[in-house]
Formats: sequence, C-alpha cells, structure tokens
Amino acid sequence: MTEVEETLQRVEANGSVIATIVANAEGIPVRSTFENSKAAKYAGLLRHLTMMATSTVRDIDPQNDLTVLRIGTKNQEIMIAPESDSLVIVLQRCDG
Repeated sequence: MTEVEETLQRVEANGSVIATIVANAEGIPVRSTFENSKAAKYAGLLRHLTMMATSTVRDIDPQNDLTVLRIGTKNQEIMIAPESDSLVIVLQRCDG
C-alpha cells in the first residue's frame, strides 16, 4: 500500500469525514468514497474554485502558493489540497 493510500485510509477512519476525493489535473475523480456522479460534480466545481484561489494568491504575492483551501458551510467543511497533478478533497461534518 502506498503512503498516499495509507494517509487516505487514516483520514477516512475519522468519524466526522463524509467523503474523500482524489481528482486528476483535469478535475476527474480517480479515487473517491462518493458515488461517481457526486464525486465528479464536487471535483469539477472545486477544481475551478481552487484555480481561482491559486490565481488570487499569486496575484497578491507572486512568491506565494496556495497549499490548502478550506471552506466552511452550515453542514460541512470542505478542505482542498492542490498538488501539481491532482486535487485531494476531504468533506467532513461540522460539529456543533
């Protein structure tokens, strides 16, 4: 088992985690705990948002780079970690 798989399994074992998605550079899910259509919707939309956030960070400071994008809603929290060739997306329930 690869280090990435081990890390994802550890994250998924957390009781508050709803789903994990790993998408390629085009925003196509390559691994997910969601059903395919839902994973594709999240990955496609969040890829676009992450690209905009990355561009904004670089416009503010060209020497800086986006490492994690965290979005909180009433029902869940979405964390996106962009890599050069992929996105790692974790959705978790909000406590409280």
